[in-house]
Amino acid sequence: MSHVVVAPDKFKGSLTAPRVAEAVARGLREVVPDLDVRCLPVADGGDGTVDAAVAAGFVKVGRWVTGPLGKPVAASFAIKGTTAVVEVAAASGLALLDAPAPVTATSRGTGELLVSALDLGCTTIVLGVGGSACTDGGAGMLDAIGDRDFGHVDLVLASDVDNPLLGPHGAAAVYGPQKGATPEQVDVLEERLTRFSRRAPELVDVPGAGAAGGIGFAALLLGATRRPGIEVVLELVGFAEAVDGARLVITGEGSLDEQTRHGKAPAGVAAASGDVPVVAVAGRCEIQPGELGLKAAYALLDIEPDVTRCLAQAALLLELAGGRIARDWLGE
Repeated sequence: MSHVVVAPDKFKGSLTAPRVAEAVARGLREVVPDLDVRCLPVADGGDGTVDAAVAAGFVKVGRWVTGPLGKPVAASFAIKGTTAVVEVAAASGLALLDAPAPVTATSRGTGELLVSALDLGCTTIVLGVGGSACTDGGAGMLDAIGDRDFGHVDLVLASDVDNPLLGPHGAAAVYGPQKGATPEQVDVLEERLTRFSRRAPELVDVPGAGAAGGIGFAALLLGATRRPGIEVVLELVGFAEAVDGARLVITGEGSLDEQTRHGKAPAGVAAASGDVPVVAVAGRCEIQPGELGLKAAYALLDIEPDVTRCLAQAALLLELAGGRIARDWLGE
């Protein structure tokens, strides 16, 4: 029997991607004990990207950096050879705040992580920009970098966001309210970004400049190339090699819904799997699996309809889902 690849994203607020993969693998092996299961947790470029890289053989490096409110926070990035993976969420993320701080949050800690990667000799740096707390245009990040030379670095902006820096579709207008900004604060942020954008007005309307509160703009200023996050992560974890000769691919995330179409991990995994059938596990499924290129979807809420219990028992329910997938797809 050929192998099975288990390549899910995290179940946000419940389980990390590695734990999701492990739980599904246990369920598969309960039904097919000698099954060759290859766990390959993934991410879409946001929080969880470092975890996915570490699960694929990268080494986690810890650093104390400046948090979004200016106080020290413990953050990590991943490194393998001369390649580093840095998450904005790790140093400048919304999850690091007890309460939103849309006007004062800084991206300085992200710049400090980039400097650490540079100091370790990295010449390729992947910057995943999901989950940011700040809308500073990457000013804090650039301040931390100072006069460091990124000319020899292949800097990859891992993001599916194509928003410009300014205007009604820009960083402040679109994402400021998601970070707690009032309409008045959105106006303040827009004014600040407008002033800051004078450093490189030619980059203001480049797709992706508005990513992560304008960190995309700062990354482009450093010479970054924007690429879809899931595409970058699949390369980092060696997905093409893992799926070669596979019998089945299992992916997933907390909710399969309309957003999944737009650069989320399950859609990316399905697109990259070629002729290998792909099924998904999810907390809930609000879209027809075929619309994502999936053969089927297994929702945990179909097993345990109580949301509170479903979240609390997610690992056990994923094992059960793994067993169902084995019986449905791996029978002789």
